[in-house]
Amino acid sequence: MSGQQFGSEDVFTEIPNQSSSVEGVLNLESDPFMKRLPHRHNRGIPKPIYEPELSTKVKYPISNYVSNHRLSESNKSFVNQLSTVAIPNSVQEALADPRWKTTMNEEMKSLQKNETWELVECPLGKKPVGCCWIYTVKYKADGSIERFKARLVAKGYTQTYGIDYTETFAPVAKINTVRVLLSLATNLDWPLQQFDVKNAFLHGKLFEEVYMDLPPGCMVSEKQCQKVCKLKKSLYGLKQSPRAWFGRFTKSMRAFGYRQSNSDHTLFLKKQHVSRSREGIFLSQRKYALDLLQETGMSGCQPVNTPIEEGLKLCVEPNRVSTDKGRYQRLVGRLMYLAHTRPDLAYPLSVVSQYMHNPGEQHMNAVMRILRYLKNAPGKGILFTKNVNHQSIEVYTDADWAGAVDDRRSTSGYFTFVGGNLMTWKIQHDRTKHVEVDRFFIKEKLDDKIVELPKIRSEDQLADILTKAVSSQVFSKFLDKLGMCDIYAPT
Repeated sequence: MSGQQFGSEDVFTEIPNQSSSVEGVLNLESDPFMKRLPHRHNRGIPKPIYEPELSTKVKYPISNYVSNHRLSESNKSFVNQLSTVAIPNSVQEALADPRWKTTMNEEMKSLQKNETWELVECPLGKKPVGCCWIYTVKYKADGSIERFKARLVAKGYTQTYGIDYTETFAPVAKINTVRVLLSLATNLDWPLQQFDVKNAFLHGKLFEEVYMDLPPGCMVSEKQCQKVCKLKKSLYGLKQSPRAWFGRFTKSMRAFGYRQSNSDHTLFLKKQHVSRSREGIFLSQRKYALDLLQETGMSGCQPVNTPIEEGLKLCVEPNRVSTDKGRYQRLVGRLMYLAHTRPDLAYPLSVVSQYMHNPGEQHMNAVMRILRYLKNAPGKGILFTKNVNHQSIEVYTDADWAGAVDDRRSTSGYFTFVGGNLMTWKIQHDRTKHVEVDRFFIKEKLDDKIVELPKIRSEDQLADILTKAVSSQVFSKFLDKLGMCDIYAPT
């Protein structure tokens, strides 16, 4: 690193006792000229939301609804490993484990080798941003542990606009683009590969002048304790880091001959002949669903067959029973992430998300029912299979008539299939102000024979589950037609 460096080869040393206080650790240092920076004090061990009582017999154990018996041995190993390693909740806890301490030293050496910063006196009037450590575990394809990862992250929420950052926008891959890619890969026998750019954000060039506190828990000399890190490269956590990295990545991809898509700037194309043979691709968020059930205390609840009660109509309650607004918003937000691979949750989530600003008891009950439904099949997901016509596009669309109780707006929804595989599912509550423009556009395509409108019977209209709460029999039948299945089901 240019400029001054930390005083020892390994900036972290062993902590004799995990329960030792910060002051106790400082008193045990052998070198009187070295001092350990304070541990991260704003991130203690979080209070568990739910602690299951193992001695109590659960009436509806989660093992009745999820199983690994259909998985290959490698996939079983991967699924089982996901929950076996405890992630440290503090720097002190991490330093007590040699595995995490080693990864922290590796991260610091990587930052120094990359010349991420230099130690300087903090200029007058400048306020350095904070930083903290984030820990995770990386797994191999066979489920075995690849490595422990410790990452130093800047506290970007302490940055000030116009002073240490300006532009922050960076595109993110659209989930629909990912689904189309997976469907094409299945139908055309394309090989799929994924890779990780090690310390990706550290390769972005930083144009702003940003100062950061010294990393918590590391060893520095007494003289260096009063200094700060002047960042020369982007760092994880900074508001402008994603933009800086994407700019560097785009430049490199174009240099390799790839063409950037206009519809999704994260998609890069290059003509190349490939071949591959696969039965299909399955998308699921099983672990996320199980973690959500555990955190909310619903892992032992009685499951239900549908995420929303048949015929249920929610509305704003004039004399509502107060409920925890923050908890309601957190639950709905967590569930929305599941909708990336769970079209069966699209309609109920579109309903409960309309009352985020003022939820009542009936709204919370609707959210809890979604969790109970999730318990019934936490491993359910989408299966992409190989089909004859991979270029075919089919759309199922449906709309109710003034179905919203509060404002009498109509709800419309559609499913899009590409190559026989489900790609998109969207629900809208838009006004019909510009419907005439859309109508004439479709009419033009009909006249040109580009679009066909075949008659679909009500019992075959898949989009029904996007606009109304249907019975469990209809719901289950439509999910099968959508390509949803559960390879983790016990039977």
